[in-house]
Amino acid sequence: MKLSVSDLNTGGDLLLFYNETRFDRLFYTRDHDHKYFTIAWNRGEKQTITIDGTQHDFMPQTIVPLMFNQSFCFEQSADVVAWQFNREFYCIVDHDTEVSCVGFLFGMNDNVFISLDEPTQRKLQLMLDIFIEELKTDDHIQNDMILMLLKRLIIMITRLARLGSFPNVKLNDDRFHILRKFNLLVEMNFHEQHSVSYYAGRLNKSPKTLSNLFALYNHKSPVQIIQERILIEAKRLLFYTDKSAKQITYELGFDDAAHFSKFFKKHTLFSPTDFRNSKNLAVAGK
Repeated sequence: MKLSVSDLNTGGDLLLFYNETRFDRLFYTRDHDHKYFTIAWNRGEKQTITIDGTQHDFMPQTIVPLMFNQSFCFEQSADVVAWQFNREFYCIVDHDTEVSCVGFLFGMNDNVFISLDEPTQRKLQLMLDIFIEELKTDDHIQNDMILMLLKRLIIMITRLARLGSFPNVKLNDDRFHILRKFNLLVEMNFHEQHSVSYYAGRLNKSPKTLSNLFALYNHKSPVQIIQERILIEAKRLLFYTDKSAKQITYELGFDDAAHFSKFFKKHTLFSPTDFRNSKNLAVAGK
């Protein structure tokens, strides 16, 4: 079943999917014009979720947040509850002080899988029931009620994710917020800016200070985060589009195709052409 609410004034949408046998997202083709963030909850048995062509285990009673520019599909989508919303309905960047999820829950290179204990499962089920009831109630305060529920959902999931990933980090730790801001800046600028010094300058920090901060959280180094985000985008463009290696080279901010090819092969052991061919063969063999 699919339920939805829209704001005709802003173009904002919120969608709720449950018991849907065919639910997926193809950002670079069918769904490119609908930039929906997704929160997916597996209420069934262990299954496979394929994100940007890579398979992951999606364990029972686990949530995964997904960016609007990710493509995904589920082995058993009928077992998945999914909330989707666009920035016109609720902008997580403009309202970061409310939910504190940008650059962590959404906007990280790695997918965050969040396990739910039994008390949280009960809370989430109750919240789902209220979502369904409100989405079926068409009145003048419907959008306000749904927006309030969405904020509560994001806050709950963000807290769980932080406890799982950074159990010793206080909620008001400014150093953690710098890490989030760095991730957001990378997401917004990686097409043009590849150097740590650029992002350090935007944060009024030295590159060394940033590196020490990331090490404190046992996190990847700043340069790793930048390079991995570039690689993710390169793989998406090679896998989902027909753009040439030369086009991708300039879209990702490299000076020439040889430089891009060297960078890509160093990190994947494939040339861009070989990577595209290997993915096409894998799809054809399914």
